[in-house]
Amino acid sequence: MKKLNIKKNDTVLVLAGSSKGKRGKVVKVLPKLSRIIVEGVNVVSKHTKPNAANPDGGIIKKELPIHYSNVALIDPKSGNPCKVGKKMNEKSKKFDRYNKKTGEFIS
Repeated sequence: MKKLNIKKNDTVLVLAGSSKGKRGKVVKVLPKLSRIIVEGVNVVSKHTKPNAANPDGGIIKKELPIHYSNVALIDPKSGNPCKVGKKMNEKSKKFDRYNKKTGEFIS
């Protein structure tokens, strides 16, 4: 299982696919599949039959997962997309994410 550099509640920019150029918040991370679910991105219409949870049935809008390599993390300080790496933080004595361009740590 691969450890991803993107976490829940991060803001990301979509780099590829039908939703290219959109920004959104990460709703869920699926590390076993190397995929993430982003709010408002890769939305499909799913037709459902009536059941106990949804007695009327109908068409439901649903966000499907996209591969983590198709997104770039938005740096919270600058607001621009960035490449993310991991290195030892001297203050907390653990590996933290950092912006490879500026060298600043990302909280």
